[in-house]
Amino acid sequence: MGSDTVLKNTGLRGVTVATTKICELDGNIGKLTYRGYWVKDLAGSASFEEVAYLLLFEDLPTEAELKAFKQQLADEMYLTPALISALKACPADALPMDILQAGVALLATQDPDIEDDNLAAVQRMAVRLIARMPVLIAAWQRIRNGQEPLAADPKLGHAANFLWMLTGQKPEPEVAGYFDAALVLHAEHTFNASTFSARQVASTRAHIYASISAAVGSLSGSLHGGANTRVMRMLQAIGSLDKVGDYVEDILNSGGKIMGLGHAVYKVDDPRANILAPMSQTLGEKIGEPHWYQMSKELEVKGKAAFKERKGTDIFVNVDFYSASLYYAMGIPIDFFTPVFALARVAGWSAHVLEEQFAGAAEKPALYRPSSEYTGAYCGPAECPFVPLDSRK
Repeated sequence: MGSDTVLKNTGLRGVTVATTKICELDGNIGKLTYRGYWVKDLAGSASFEEVAYLLLFEDLPTEAELKAFKQQLADEMYLTPALISALKACPADALPMDILQAGVALLATQDPDIEDDNLAAVQRMAVRLIARMPVLIAAWQRIRNGQEPLAADPKLGHAANFLWMLTGQKPEPEVAGYFDAALVLHAEHTFNASTFSARQVASTRAHIYASISAAVGSLSGSLHGGANTRVMRMLQAIGSLDKVGDYVEDILNSGGKIMGLGHAVYKVDDPRANILAPMSQTLGEKIGEPHWYQMSKELEVKGKAAFKERKGTDIFVNVDFYSASLYYAMGIPIDFFTPVFALARVAGWSAHVLEEQFAGAAEKPALYRPSSEYTGAYCGPAECPFVPLDSRK
């Protein structure tokens, strides 16, 4: 970029900051691939464990490799008594994402590889993070409700184990399968805010726990994570199917936004939403609460039509639009929707840390260091004369 070219208030949108072999996203056609594999082919066909392996080790595992990887995850799916005691010392009304960020940082204190910076050590730490994130999240849900955390069941897969540790009930295969597919769909999404945060920290050669903790902090922001939480709150506020039309008119008349419609990248419907929608419908009917999906569908149809009429342009559903009602039907607390996002995305974050610290070292400077344009000081001019303390007014 030439010295006479300044990108003002862009948030780096449209600016290529690095190369990657992890994920390709073409928002114009709804293309999303993980290491060359279309996500629509992976979700429901490949387990989250297979996809996590793909992201970390660059190819889908063989049967033997998958068996060994699952065993690694199972062996690491626990929290130490010291960490559980630390969680119990936290106030019950603490924000789940704050607990998660603090918990990730505390996990670093108990990792035997924490001072090693070679590839194999960082990969082992990544596996531990993927294994322990669901344990940490589920443990906090139980602790804040005065219950003891549950140990993982080695007979269950990654997705089913989380639901078991969270609710205390073994999920039906169909429910576990839906949640597994949702984890696959959320596992990676190229250089979004949290992923860039992880890579930026990783570029300083900080350890992977510092990078993932930064990513969790970024995800906690209202402009990044939490959208599906707001979708569910919106559905609850609307209340019933017959009130959807009035809600759309009221929210657009007031200049507000319909949660779950619109995306920074996609110019078509988010391909992940198209996979989640029928799951939400089926599971809602299964538990006797079909209205959440029905309201969502009505909101999509009427919201799109009203937006087109008023703005003259199309708007599209994003991944959060149907994941909200799906997670709600699974019994996941609404304020845990964003931690669940992190539970899946930790696989992608970890892959980016590995790429940043190892694969990309020869292709970019060792440290992200963007420039900025100075626009003036409080005193007015570019430079201010110093005034002694007793002379300032």
